[in-house]
Amino acid sequence: MQTWYECKVKYLKIDQGGYERKVNDNYLLDAISFTDAEARIFQKMQEITSAEFQVMNIKKSNITEVIPGETGEWWYKAKISLVTVDEEAGKEKKVNQYILIMADDINQALKRLEDGMAYMLVPYVATSMQLSTIVEVFPYDNDEELQDKIVERKPLVAESDTDEISESDESEELEDIDSYEEDDDSTLSE
Repeated sequence: MQTWYECKVKYLKIDQGGYERKVNDNYLLDAISFTDAEARIFQKMQEITSAEFQVMNIKKSNITEVIPGETGEWWYKAKISLVTVDEEAGKEKKVNQYILIMADDINQALKRLEDGMAYMLVPYVATSMQLSTIVEVFPYDNDEELQDKIVERKPLVAESDTDEISESDESEELEDIDSYEEDDDSTLSE
């Protein structure tokens, strides 16, 4: 499952009139942690602008799915409600999910939502649709890019290092332990 992060970035942008103005834009990106999100937004912003920029805020997004479109000028945020059954309690439970959809208008966004959610077996209801403040979405391009980010954990001591411990090192450690125990016994007897 993807984890989406919203990043707010402040930078100078040249508008349609050719004037520079400060803007605060929101970007959505797929990342595996806050650190990865920060690194990715810095990389993407360096590609987007040559001006100085500041990452003002990074937060986990409540968006669960993104439905991109080949065309579309805006990102719409849809809230859908699903009804699931809690088998342990035997009660119905309402679950809300948020989906980001690229479209030119709200009607096209609703149509793309229907098409994008056609795979769902559970019935859902679209409870709201609003224009989002997200300017651009940066998913991982492919699984290889994600795999490059996952770091393999290595043991703190390599196996070859443990073989090289000499007997003298072990005996020094044992002497230190014995002297500690003697000091501890002397304090108890006083």
